[in-house]
Amino acid sequence: MDETTDQTPDHGLPLPELMEARLAGDQKLAEPVKVLIREALGDSGNAEDGARTTAGPLYLGKVTVTGFRGVGLETRLKLKPKPGVTLVVGRNGSGKSSIAEAVETLFTGTNAHCTGQHPSHAVRWRNLHHGEQTVVEAKLTVEGDPSPSTLTRTWTGGAFTDSEAVLRRPGHGAVPLEQAGWEQATRAYRPFLSYADLDNLINGKPSEMYDNIAAILGLDSLNAAARWLTAAKKDLDAVVNAEKDKKPVLHAALEEVGHDDRALKALLAMEEKGGPDHAVLDALIAGAPTADEGRLREARLEAAAEAEGPDLDRVGAAVDALRSAVADVDDLKGTAAADAHSRAELLQAALSHSDRHADDTACPVCGTEQVLDREWATRAEAQIAALLREAAAVREAEVGLRTATRALHDLVLLPREIPAVLAEPWEAWGDCRRITDPAELAERALKAAVTLTDACAIVAGAAREELAAKDERWHAVVGLLDEWTKLSREAAAAKPRRTEVSAALNWIKKLTTEIRDLRVDAFAGHTQRIWERLRQQSSVDLTHVGLHGSERANVRKLVMDVTVDDTEASALGVMSQGELHSLALSLFLPRTATADSPFGFVVIDDPVQSMDPAKVDGLAQVLDELGRDRQVVVFTHDTRLPHAFRSQSLPVTVLKVERGEKSKVHVTADTDPVKEAIGNAMALAHTENCSETALRHVLPSLCREALSTAIVEAAWLRRNRTGQPADHLQAAIDATERLIPLASFALFDDGLVHPDEEVRSRLRALYGNESTTLIHQCQQGAHPGGFLPHDPVAFVRRVEALAARIRTPEVNV
Repeated sequence: MDETTDQTPDHGLPLPELMEARLAGDQKLAEPVKVLIREALGDSGNAEDGARTTAGPLYLGKVTVTGFRGVGLETRLKLKPKPGVTLVVGRNGSGKSSIAEAVETLFTGTNAHCTGQHPSHAVRWRNLHHGEQTVVEAKLTVEGDPSPSTLTRTWTGGAFTDSEAVLRRPGHGAVPLEQAGWEQATRAYRPFLSYADLDNLINGKPSEMYDNIAAILGLDSLNAAARWLTAAKKDLDAVVNAEKDKKPVLHAALEEVGHDDRALKALLAMEEKGGPDHAVLDALIAGAPTADEGRLREARLEAAAEAEGPDLDRVGAAVDALRSAVADVDDLKGTAAADAHSRAELLQAALSHSDRHADDTACPVCGTEQVLDREWATRAEAQIAALLREAAAVREAEVGLRTATRALHDLVLLPREIPAVLAEPWEAWGDCRRITDPAELAERALKAAVTLTDACAIVAGAAREELAAKDERWHAVVGLLDEWTKLSREAAAAKPRRTEVSAALNWIKKLTTEIRDLRVDAFAGHTQRIWERLRQQSSVDLTHVGLHGSERANVRKLVMDVTVDDTEASALGVMSQGELHSLALSLFLPRTATADSPFGFVVIDDPVQSMDPAKVDGLAQVLDELGRDRQVVVFTHDTRLPHAFRSQSLPVTVLKVERGEKSKVHVTADTDPVKEAIGNAMALAHTENCSETALRHVLPSLCREALSTAIVEAAWLRRNRTGQPADHLQAAIDATERLIPLASFALFDDGLVHPDEEVRSRLRALYGNESTTLIHQCQQGAHPGGFLPHDPVAFVRRVEALAARIRTPEVNV
């Protein structure tokens, strides 16, 4: 949180507004982290606003159940959609819990029994006698709406999860329940508490108890966001760790490649400052040259692999041609043909001289007169032509020799780069170009060509083998390099995201702890008040309730500190089951009573189990207080709870559930037990031709039942004023059979059985002389002779009047 958190009294805000206020006010938190937090919260961020699509608190009206669990044909539970307490009572197996679970399932789509979450086992969710159709429906009253809404859940398949719920709200049409906006609110404010939930609330693993209480505190959206961020961080950690784990494996593989510049470049690129050079790695993986051209050794190796000598066929042909030309020239040496050209040139020179000196007929060489005449010139011209024809063979041989020499020289070519290992044979081949003697050229050129070609073949073969070996080693590792490069890219992208996720997760966890502790503290007063009423004579004082830890299952736990006779202890170690259930109610009920809950109702199933009579009285008081602002519907088989309401004069509506044949369940309004007994007696009194036996025994017994119930009710009213231990009074009532001793508890403050005459005297003083007579006559009905009233109707009316006076608190003060 930012430094202003403690100065900003915002913890009373609904969770979404609080979250937004904290995010807006946190100057240290980076904007991407804030965006991530909002993303993590998603729709769950509006958990507490889940039902704010409604105009006001939501109340339950008539509930109709068909074919669900123990309910067969359509059964209606008529509730008053307003604050107040309604008790739905019925013996075990009557179908009351089926109705309770039907209401829970209507809103949530699930319950512990039908899904097998309860320790007993999963129960049959479709009724055995009426399985053709399973439907649960409720009329809902939403403050602000002109008329009730209807929520209907219908099962469409054979599995418990095959159900659909539709909400029909005036002015809004029909929409699936999922679109009503109640799903998150149902978890955050949970208006349902089954016996299984009550048991799980304070039993089970420490982490489960933590989660149960955390859910009551309305932290589901924060916890869901934390789980979402934790899962995201786990995924990002997996990406980063995968790259980290693969890197040493790749290092070792690259080092095993040996003297390969590609492996060295890969290693350097992997360890580049600021992060791997992915461009270099991509180029190496693709086989393209990198920007660095310092591959000298490999370049030389590649040049050696491409080394190729002169074309021996062409060299051989050129050498053969040169040798043939040399032979032709040698054959003409020393022959007349060899001198013919010289002689022709000499005669041509003489003719040219004669032409220049036409008047001079003397020989310019020997000086003989009259020899260079015209006749001589004609003979000389003829002789020159003959000599030239004779010299043509020589010229042709010489041209052929020059051509053959030049052709061989032209074949002597050197490559631009020569591997060092081939320098000597290439030099010998290059020297041939400088040889002018044709015979020597032919000899040395052929030898040099053969030597060079053989050397190139050997060097190229070795180089190709070495390159092939290197490529094989490289290709063996390039796949691993490709995999790591992809992981490296993913890790590079994941690291900043992981930092943001970690920051968001820490922020959410810190806020969760803060809000959790604030809400626990806020509920502490209410929890303490409830516990003080429910503990009723318990020596256990609740000193502290808290949640310690985080979302990690191995560290989170519910802490409940108590003192027993001023000695500190752990609640789970010293409390009885009834006390633990009372503690669970103390933890659960404050959340349902919060003003920001969208639900105006709460449904509780079997909260009385394991409670002693005193705690039942306290529970009635707690439910009465809750019912002043909430519609409280309690399902119970324990008749002590209705009695606790009546004995303390607490307003309550009681509905009775009875089950007939083939799962036919009826819900009726439970009448006043005194009035019910008087009514039955009056019906018998009015029965024509009623048997004397019935009038002697049954009629007085019904009247006795009315008086007994009135006396016990008065006893509890007196007990509530005097503060006598409830369990003592209940034990005493259970042990007393006669009405006169029983009346002691209604007439005296000490909770003791007084002598009969003292009790009768008190009865006559308060209710008139006839009171003891009526009590005696009612008692007589149980004896063999019974009691036959002269006027049965008048007798019943006198008993009714006495019971009314006994039940009047003002009379008994």
